[in-house]
Amino acid sequence: MTVTIYHNPDCGTSRNTLAMIRASGEDPVVIEYLKTPPRRERLLELIAAMRISARELLREKGTPYADLGLADPKWSDDELIDFMLAHPILINRPIVETPKGTKLCRPSEAVLPLLDNPVREFVKEGGEKVAYPPGQA
Repeated sequence: MTVTIYHNPDCGTSRNTLAMIRASGEDPVVIEYLKTPPRRERLLELIAAMRISARELLREKGTPYADLGLADPKWSDDELIDFMLAHPILINRPIVETPKGTKLCRPSEAVLPLLDNPVREFVKEGGEKVAYPPGQA
């Protein structure tokens, strides 16, 4: 199975998601999207695959979201994508793509249904325990 994660190593949710992928036996393609941002076409493909709007992919915390006035509904999806391309930190993360689907994995355990052999138990960096019963796979 090919697993790709659009990852920010400074993000705890992203680190936990990557750890769950690896604990499930996968060796994912890791794209540090702040260093290698997706091109417009790729970002559009990811948004379409996740079945969300560009606005739903925006990250507010720790970004220029407020300074740019992005809460204003006047911005179209195309304009919001322009902002994300200019400021990749505005792209929420982690985005995980597998043959089972593409998803913004917040919380990190949202990745588990996308994996062939998801871990059944996992302890996040902060000590929170995640249980994923076999019936949920």
